[in-house]
Amino acid sequence: MAWALIGVVGIVTIVAAGAFANKLGVAAPILLILFGVGFSFIPGAPTNVPPEIILVGLLPPILYSAAVNVPVIDFRRNFGSISALSVGLVIVSAFVTGFLLFMLFPRLSFAAGVAIGAVISPTDAVAATAIGKKLGLPPRLVTILEGEGLVNDATALVLLRTAVAAIATTVSFWGSVGSFAYAVAIAIVIGLVVGYVTVFVRSKFSDSILDTAISFAIPFIAYIPTEAVHGSGVIAVVVAGLYSGHTVVKRLSPQARIAERLNWRTLQFVLENGVFLLMGLEITTIVENVRHTARAGEPGVLGSVVLGLLMVAVLTVLRLLLVPPLLMFLRARANGAERQQSIFLKQLDRIRLMADRGKLFARRSERAERMYTRRENDIQQGKAEGFGWRGALILSWSGMRGVVTLAAAQSLPEDFHYRAQLVLIAFTVAVVTLLMQGGTLPLLIRLTGIQGTDREADRRQLASLLDEIIGIGIEVLDNPRLTLPAGEKIDPALIERVRRDTLLTAESAWERAEHGAGIEGLTNSPQRQYRELRREVLQAEHEALLEARAGGSYASRILSRAQTMLDLEETRLAQIDDPSGY
Repeated sequence: MAWALIGVVGIVTIVAAGAFANKLGVAAPILLILFGVGFSFIPGAPTNVPPEIILVGLLPPILYSAAVNVPVIDFRRNFGSISALSVGLVIVSAFVTGFLLFMLFPRLSFAAGVAIGAVISPTDAVAATAIGKKLGLPPRLVTILEGEGLVNDATALVLLRTAVAAIATTVSFWGSVGSFAYAVAIAIVIGLVVGYVTVFVRSKFSDSILDTAISFAIPFIAYIPTEAVHGSGVIAVVVAGLYSGHTVVKRLSPQARIAERLNWRTLQFVLENGVFLLMGLEITTIVENVRHTARAGEPGVLGSVVLGLLMVAVLTVLRLLLVPPLLMFLRARANGAERQQSIFLKQLDRIRLMADRGKLFARRSERAERMYTRRENDIQQGKAEGFGWRGALILSWSGMRGVVTLAAAQSLPEDFHYRAQLVLIAFTVAVVTLLMQGGTLPLLIRLTGIQGTDREADRRQLASLLDEIIGIGIEVLDNPRLTLPAGEKIDPALIERVRRDTLLTAESAWERAEHGAGIEGLTNSPQRQYRELRREVLQAEHEALLEARAGGSYASRILSRAQTMLDLEETRLAQIDDPSGY
């Protein structure tokens, strides 16, 4: 009964924080940490959460729910920034802070210092993007923050594992590099296999409830075996999520996609916010552990907090120093890619001249055309979504740590020197960065004047995309050999009705774009024929949308919005035919 009451109070608190955060002008994660700290002083409150519950029970679904919603095309376009922040910056931060801790604690080895540095180095996968999305940051900046948060946990946890192993045994530098490379490589392989197999299995279900239920197990199917073979379970989960999110559009029904999207958003909301509540709850236990275990001459509670503040300062300065030159380097590389594109165009012209020499040359020309178009769209989207010095400043300040930092610290061996103090240092880093950087990020965004998406431009781009895919859909109706699946004769009036309704979608979109401005069916034969025709058009539109996605000429948020519109329309038609279905 006690745990049931705790669960109810927790969910009510999470919902209340989500409801009032915007009105108070404070991010929900910050409110929940403060609520958790308050709850920790209530007698009987659960203040000691085993780290494996977070690392194994909560982290995989949280990362999967984020990864499945990250467009692969955006992840690919920003892979340089994401990998530099999530790998390079984490490693530098871990070694710098690890060396400082090694110098400050007499009995702490350098490897142990690096282990703690790895714990406090990764930014949170939730906090920055949760704040950024609500405040309307540019989509590219949100993608980089989200991608960094997804991958840097893996870097930190693998580095932590390697450093802890080095404490007990002598591990060479190249041995550590090899272990790191193995952990990443095996995770990518397992993640892709899990993603492929689970999407294949899910595509065989006609019941969206069964499909969604299986999707809840995917994070653990990827995480557990990868960790068993000493790979990075976090990377396996992220890869499985990216693969699943990219392929379900082709393999699953619209009903399954809608059900999965709604159910995962609800689960993601509860889990993401729940972990911040847990962080606050653990404060009393962490402080008591330091009081009871600190020896004479060792830092107590106040000393550990001061050292935690020092680590916050070091991590903040490192990020402020390293992010701007990193972005300058990536911008220079993007300019180089633009110059290479002009060279590629000359090569493409020569390939085009050989296209009529046979099928082999024709296929080569077609592949080269697709590659050129994709690269050109990448360059144009990069220019359109550039964020300049304002974005660099926001990115530099978005270094909030989170629950993984605390859970990883608590996973240290019990015989670890200064374990209690180091856990409190990690807790201080996580909470202070969330309160300091997370609390001031809205003000910084207002001061810099950085703009998010242009809604007017988005409406026009959506209307343009709908024009493109609906035009291809209408071609189905112009086919003189058009028949229904059963070979039935079609009333010409029905064809015109489908044509008018199909065009109405684009017309409505243009109306919203221009002015900023929202069916019933019968079961008789003409209505059924109408729905069959409408499905044929929707299928053609869906294929055209996949082509547009592959080409990368539209922003991923626009493609996602158009996909949702098609899914809702197809689901509506399916519900008319089978009102008892799901």
